[in-house]
Amino acid sequence: MGFQKDFAWGAATSSYQIEGAAYEDGKGLHIWDVFCREKGKVFGGDTGDVACDHYHRFKEDVAIMKEMGLKAYRFSLSWPRILPEGTGKVNEAGIRFYNRLIDELLGAGIEPYITLFHWDYPYELYKKGGWMNDESPEWFGEYAKVVAENFSDRVTHYFTLNEPQCFIGLGFLQGEHAPGLRCPVKDTLLMAHNTLKGHGRAVQALREFGKQPLTVGYAPTSTILYPATKHEEDVEAARKAYFSLPDVENWSWNVSWWSDPVIFGAYPEEGLKKYEAYLPKITDADMKLISEPIDIYGQNIYNGRCVRMGQDGKPEEVKRPAGAQTTAMDWPVTPQCLYWGPKFLQERYHKPIYITENGLSCRDVVSADGRVHDAGRIDFLANYLAELKRAAADGVDIRGYFQWSLMDNFEWARGYAERFGLIYVDYDSQQRIWKDSAYWYKSVIEANGENI
Repeated sequence: MGFQKDFAWGAATSSYQIEGAAYEDGKGLHIWDVFCREKGKVFGGDTGDVACDHYHRFKEDVAIMKEMGLKAYRFSLSWPRILPEGTGKVNEAGIRFYNRLIDELLGAGIEPYITLFHWDYPYELYKKGGWMNDESPEWFGEYAKVVAENFSDRVTHYFTLNEPQCFIGLGFLQGEHAPGLRCPVKDTLLMAHNTLKGHGRAVQALREFGKQPLTVGYAPTSTILYPATKHEEDVEAARKAYFSLPDVENWSWNVSWWSDPVIFGAYPEEGLKKYEAYLPKITDADMKLISEPIDIYGQNIYNGRCVRMGQDGKPEEVKRPAGAQTTAMDWPVTPQCLYWGPKFLQERYHKPIYITENGLSCRDVVSADGRVHDAGRIDFLANYLAELKRAAADGVDIRGYFQWSLMDNFEWARGYAERFGLIYVDYDSQQRIWKDSAYWYKSVIEANGENI
């Protein structure tokens, strides 16, 4: 047993990271447009103004996807490209671009998976308080309504939010990402609550205004905690640690505060106690809205940490061996996370699982033969996918895998310093070059993972 026959083999991107055309065709500003203009905020002073110029080159990019054999493509919509002020007047040029992209994908036999929000928050709404504003869930619901009205005749798969752990935690708690603020914990917990209410309003809008039955999900992220051995005490230690809540100073980086409310309609008790002094007013109506039923559960998974049960009966982290493998971004290479992550998540949430992002940054270069030989990426993906295949064989309901990323792109605060793509992008010429890993991934898709 391995991957199911209709497994969604895909790749993922996001709007600001690839589209470019930042000031074209009526698009409004978003917080990253502004943040990237601040000196010293983004590596090299880079911006997403042009990025991969996907806005003008999408047909070429879809042709690459088709040749690669992708079954599915997860991409995000730029909220201010569709609604330049975040609400109100619709930008028909933005709608037209996404309609052309969707039609091109469908013509190539590729299933579109739309993410509503991947961090490019409309600047006009940010000026009104953004997620701090109690009207923000309604703003997001209005946006989701426009999306449903324009695209749901052809697109049936949607994810509402991508990695709220990051856009709240890194954007408003640590200040590393746009808008670059270090807000009081109380403010960030209010933002989180409104974000989750916005998710609920988006689910409602997609259901109400969808032109056919839609499959709706959510795409948070986490570091996976996996057990040192298969012994039950270590497995239980990893499970317990994975769903526990961090101290308030770094509260945003966790699973259960973000996902328990969506699935169960309640925040975890541990967090309610730990964060009690900082919490906004939480009503039953709020929780009913946040827990609007979803169909699928996405998780972005890149790495993990090893845990065992300590002699004191509490989980303890196992130190990595000296010289243990890391990626170009210095992230640990831990294939086990694609077995234990989906397993723990399905045990807790009982939803079909999509791996909505997984991949790595490598020091990719164009060699003298004109090719990009990224053996490290092939090795990484082969080991990670072998663990995902093992999870599927053990009964975890895994519906799809989206490799991050289709092509090299703007990597947020790291600018263009990191290369995550299967396709190499020369940012000066906009030439696309297939890396060895792209050919390898094509073979994996053709074999439905049987060759892993």
